[in-house]
This record gives sequence, C-alpha cells and structure tokens, in this order.
Amino acid sequence: MTAGSPPTRRSTDQAWLITAPLALLAIVCSLLLAVVAPLPPGSLPKAAIIFVIMVAASTQVLHFVVRRQALEIIVTEIPLVLAFYHLPPLTVVVIAVLAALVGQIRRRLSAAKVWFNLARTAAAASLAGLVYVALSPVEGVGPRTWAVLFAVVSVNALVSLAAIVAVICLLHGWQAGWELVRNAPAPQVASAINVVIGLVVLMAIDSTPWSIVLITVLAVAVVLLYRSYAQFLRQHRTLGRMYELTRAMTENGQEGNLADVLLGRIRALMQAEYATLWLPAQGRHPEVMLSARVDERGLLDVALTPALLRERVRTSGRTLAAGRTLGDDPSVRRELGEHRIKDLIVVPLRSGQAVIGTLEVVNRLSDVGHFTAADIPVFETVAAHAAVALENSRLVDRLRHDAYHDALTKLPNRRRITNAVDESVKIRAPGEVVALLLFDVDGLRQVNESLGHAAGDKVLAEVAARLRASAPSSALVGRAGGDEFLVTMRLESVEAAMAIAAQLREQIRDEMIFDTLTLDVDTAVGVAVHPDHGSDAATLLQRVDLAATAAKAVPGSVQLFNPALESRSLRRLGLAGDLRRALDEGKLEVYFQPKVTLRDRRLVGVECLARWEHPTHGTVAPEDFVAVAEHTGQLGRLTELVLREGLRRSRNWAQADQPLSVAVNISPRTLTDQHFPDRVRELLGEYGVPPQRLTLEITEAGVLDGTERPIPTLRRLRDLGVRLSVDDFGTGDSSLAHLRRLPVHEVKVDRSFVQGMATDPGDLAIVNAVVTLSQQFGLAVVAEGVESELTLELLQDIGCEIGQGFLFSRPLPYERLEAWFGAQVDPETITSGELPRLRAVP
Repeated sequence: MTAGSPPTRRSTDQAWLITAPLALLAIVCSLLLAVVAPLPPGSLPKAAIIFVIMVAASTQVLHFVVRRQALEIIVTEIPLVLAFYHLPPLTVVVIAVLAALVGQIRRRLSAAKVWFNLARTAAAASLAGLVYVALSPVEGVGPRTWAVLFAVVSVNALVSLAAIVAVICLLHGWQAGWELVRNAPAPQVASAINVVIGLVVLMAIDSTPWSIVLITVLAVAVVLLYRSYAQFLRQHRTLGRMYELTRAMTENGQEGNLADVLLGRIRALMQAEYATLWLPAQGRHPEVMLSARVDERGLLDVALTPALLRERVRTSGRTLAAGRTLGDDPSVRRELGEHRIKDLIVVPLRSGQAVIGTLEVVNRLSDVGHFTAADIPVFETVAAHAAVALENSRLVDRLRHDAYHDALTKLPNRRRITNAVDESVKIRAPGEVVALLLFDVDGLRQVNESLGHAAGDKVLAEVAARLRASAPSSALVGRAGGDEFLVTMRLESVEAAMAIAAQLREQIRDEMIFDTLTLDVDTAVGVAVHPDHGSDAATLLQRVDLAATAAKAVPGSVQLFNPALESRSLRRLGLAGDLRRALDEGKLEVYFQPKVTLRDRRLVGVECLARWEHPTHGTVAPEDFVAVAEHTGQLGRLTELVLREGLRRSRNWAQADQPLSVAVNISPRTLTDQHFPDRVRELLGEYGVPPQRLTLEITEAGVLDGTERPIPTLRRLRDLGVRLSVDDFGTGDSSLAHLRRLPVHEVKVDRSFVQGMATDPGDLAIVNAVVTLSQQFGLAVVAEGVESELTLELLQDIGCEIGQGFLFSRPLPYERLEAWFGAQVDPETITSGELPRLRAVP
C-alpha cells in the first residue's frame, strides 16, 4: 500500500482466518480442562444465577467503531470473578459462551461476527480456566485468591483484546490495529476496576448472603446513574461537535469549500456511511449532488438515497426517517430494501418557506448501530445551520456575480471588462492587437420618452442579445453603463477591428419589433486598440469613449480613436479650470435680448443670457461652457450670476419708472436642487423685485423628461409667484397635452419653426397649432427667432402675442441695451404706468 492511499478494506467473511484458530484454541483448552479440572456442572443454582448475571452484564458494553466495523468489549469481569470462584472452569466456559450467544442473537449480528465473538469468548474463557487450574488451589477470600482471580480475568481480557486486534489488522490493515492497541489502556484499566469490584462483591457475599440485596440495589442505582451520565456525555459531545461544525461552516462559507467541510463533519457527527447534499438547479446555479463517504478523502457525485424519496422530502417539506427503529411506511421500507439501505434520515433545507434542497445521512456505521428518534432533532438542527450557511454562501456568490455583471442584460459590467482588459494587455502577442469596441445606442432617450422605460430596457436587452450572438466566441461582451456596450477581443490588426465593428453595427441595426411597433435602432461605434492607443485598461476605455462620442457627430459611423479627439477633450478640461477663474474674477457678462408684443411692439421684458469671451479661445459658445459648468459643479454659481444681474437691472429699471420683467434660462439639473426655490426667494427679497417680474425658462427636454422629478421644484417656484416658461418647444417628442399637468405659464416656440413659417406650410401649421392650443390652455406664447416683417405679419395673423429675435434686437450688453432703449423707444408713447413702445422698424 502506497503512502497516503486509503487503507484497504476487506470483507468480513475473511474474519474466518482469525475465528478458526480461536475456535481450535478454545477446543484444545476445553479438552485440557476436562482432563485436569473437576467436571461440570458444579452447583446448578449458582450456575444459573451467575448465567443470568452474566447475560445482564453483557448489555453494558464498551463500543469501538473503527471505520465500518463496530467492535465491543463485553463487560463481564464482575460475573467472571464470581464464576471462577464458585464454579468449575469448564462450566465457566460454557456459561460465558451461552451468555455471548444470547447477546449476539439479541443484536442480530451477521454470521461472521457471531462466530468470531463466540470463538473469542470461548478461547479467552478456556485459556483463563487453564490459568486458574494452574494457580489452584484457591481457599477462602484472601489476598492469594484476589491475585489468582485478578490474573485469571486479566488473561481473559487480554486474549479478547488480542483477538480483536488480530481481526482488525486483517480487515483494515496494521495501522487500524495499532490504533486500537494505542487506545486499549483505558478499557484495560476499566477491566481491572471491574475485577476489583467483583472481588469486593465476592467478599461481601462470602461474609453474608444477605449482602446480595444491598449489592443489587447498588447495582441498579449505578446502572441508572451510568446511563444518565452517559446520556449527558453524549449530549455534551454532540453539542461540541455541532458547535465545531457551525464554526467551520461560518469560517469556510465564503471560501467555496463549504460542501467539503459540511459533509465530512456531518458524516462524522451522525456516524453515518454517507452524508449527501442535494441542491436542485436554481436560477444560474446548477444542480448540486455531493456525498461524503467513510474512508473516501474527497466528495462523490453519487448518492445512495433513492431519488423518489429525496423528491418526496423536497415536495412535502417534511423530514423522512426510515430504518429498523424509525418509520413504518411499507413503500419506504421497500425502497430501502431495493437499494440495500439499512436506514436513512433525509431533512429538507429551507430558506424561509421555500425548500432549497435536502441533507441526507445513510447507514449508521456498524451492524448493531441504527439511527434513532433522538438523532432526528440533532440532524434537523444541523440542517437548519447548513441551510443558513448555504444561503449565505450563495448570497456572497450572487453579490460577487452582481458586482461584475449588469442586472438588466446579465452581461459583464465595466468593472469586469476593465479587469479583463488589464489581463489581456499584459500578454504581448506578435501580430495581434487587443481591440475595444464601444457601441453607443442612438435614440434610446426617445424610446424611453415615447414608449416608457420598460421599452427602453427591452431595446437594451435586445442589443445585448444580438451583440452576444454576433460577436466572435473569443470576444467578451459587456455593458459599460447606460446605453453603451463594450466588446473586447484579440484581433490581427486595426483594420480587422474596424471591419468587425462595422459588421456588428449592421447586425444590431436590424429592425426590432415591440408589440405593434417596429423600431430602427442604430449605434455609434468607437474603436481603440492596444498597443497603439494605450497600454492599460483605463487609458483604452477613456479613448474608446472619446471615439464613440466623436462617432455620434456623424450618425451611423465607426470612429477609430485619434489624438485629435483627445485634444478636444483636453480643451474642454482646460475650459473647466478657466471657467472657475472667470466666475471668481467676474469675467462672464450678461447680455439682454428684448421681448416685445407683436401687435403694438411694446417692450415687455428681456431675456438674460450669459456670454464668455475667453482670452485664448475667443468667444465660447454658451452650450459649451454651460455643459462644462454642469460637469464641474459650477452650474449653481453660473445660474446665480445671471439671476443676480437680471434682478439688479430689473430693480433699476423699476426705479426709473420703466418696469420690465427678466427671463433667465435654468438647466434641467437645477430643477433637481431642492434648495433652488429658497435661493430664488432670497434673491427676490434681496433686490426687492416682485416675483411676477421673473420668468424662469426651462427647455422642453428638461421639463418633459418622462419623469416626475422636476414637478415638485416647479410647483414651489410657481407658489413663489415666479413665472415659468417652456423654452425651445417643438424640438422634443412631447405634446401640448403634456403641458396641462405642469405648473407653467408660457410656451416659447422654437426658432426653427418660426423662421420657416414664411417658406414651409408645415412649420406655419405647427406654429399656428401651438399658438391656438396654448391660448386655450391659458398659456402665453413667445415666438423666438423673429427676423423678418413677413414672419411678424404671419405671427400677428395667427394671434401670437410676444416675440423676440433679430428683427427687434440681438442680445446686447447692458450699456448697448440702454443705448438701444434710447434709440428705439418713442418718448411720446410713454405715459405713466405704461410699458415703452418701440419705434417702427423700417
């Protein structure tokens, strides 16, 4: 046998190799006793009494369970002392063998074990009888008698031990026999103590026969105390093992080897041949079927328990126990018989009210051992702890999975892809590149606003499925977040990466059908490769983002990263720092564009617009620095700057008897600031401007974003008395009906429709519809982009009230606006309390 290999296990039938010599020894020794010792039976009453005592004593045994074999040392030392003193040696041999036979029949042992135990008992008793004869005569109950009887009973015990060690070595190898020898001193000491007790009993009986009464009472009391103490020890040992098991499950539950720790310890705790864990398939977790078997170092993927019984437990949710001392269901017994199972306990594993699997123990070790009713609550307690540990283990596994996967598409997320790219770039393969393809889904916001976010989620899930199905098997497909998907793989060249990007984009573009709608979903694709565009995952992901952003400018394009894209990004980063300094130093200006009534050209207010003249880049477009302000946290300062300047000028105009309202654009992000209405109220109070002279303009996309987020802030602003206007109306996918649920006062028709009125009947119809319906809803209408007299006349014809545009004035700084006032306002038209009327524009 090689070192480290499991011990060889032989059949118990080979015990005859030990049983036969023992039987021969017993026969030889018995024949010698018949020749040299007095013939039996001696005193028959004494023999009968000692036989009864010996049978009773044989019920108290010391168990040795070595692997699958159970070995017992029968506690017969006390009756043996009495037997050898009062009866002939051959009679003692017969009584010992008969008492052993009764015990074997009672335990229903196999034939091989019965014959071995009988031969062992006969050989030990007959050899001890020869020793007794050799040391005779024995007279009285003195020290010499003590020594003789002690030697005789000790020989009996040593012969029994030698026979047991021999059969263990035969069946399980010399290591197992040596293990039994090392554990033998304690039983031998107990045997010696029993001999001493037997001598004390002998002396008491020899002194007076009435002592038998007291000895009997004492024996009964000792037996009861012993059983109580033994039960306590078993419970203590069980609780200790359960504690160790629970601690082991807690320590190993997150390390992926919970099943190994769990099953091995449960099998040892329950002293079973098999311990099996079964978890049916659940979600992404496959079915688990693992068993720990005695003498096996690893786990097996088989189980003895019939599948019918296991499924019965899972369905019913109740423990199933069957065996000699458990259960009386004929069908269960029949199943056990067909599968050659002695006994079993199957316990459901619960997670709340659901059964997530079963925990099973099969075949109590040894032929005499059986599972009992007392084992069921112990096993159920273990199963409850195991269920919690398994659920925690699955929860940890699920959290780990969720940490690296997208919940909607089940694809790897950006973190997982970053790790994969980091691993890929560490391996330099000649003639290969690591390609990153970023797919940005166009028009997803329109899908969300028109059909709802559920439809948008379906679009994303469909795009994910198409990418996963179309990408090469070696590619890793993931969701970078929002409407972006990443594909990374090894390819032979940059050209191959561009070709696959274009091919995947075309396959994603196939129409998608939702209910009765057919959608065309396109993507903008950015491409970056290692090593050309970066040496680490962070750089590559940053640059493929830039490429995808550039691809959006040319619908349907596939954009390869180039350094110019990063230059534009760096310029934007530079603007962020410059914007902060410009705000600190007051370098931003506020321009004003007049708003007039179209019918009589009265000046009703101005729109306040931020302007920035950069010392290096020149005039920076408002949409550029507003976007920078949003992303750098400067938006609040920018908005307050424009509000303060507008309210200050409104106060000054009112003090000069020229009250004008001011309009300020606010970003959709500002509406998410719950403190913004309070800040507006403070500024109105600080400058003493009535709230109705302030109009806050929000773009259509910002106020009608498909959510209820802006509504509370808008209502608070309306409650202050501030007027609210929807700017750029018509550029989004909303309708006037949506405005009915918003607390707004005004609609501004986008300049693209107003400027096309004179040449496009469709634009004229749109503006006409907006004006008509808005007036019916009680909303004022402002036309942006009024640049010609013809447009002005058309707006007057359809009843539009207010307009602004280059026909009246471009946005002007305050000094030029004052000059414009002086040049445009007709003094004769100004009366107390009236708004100034503009001169006619030629």
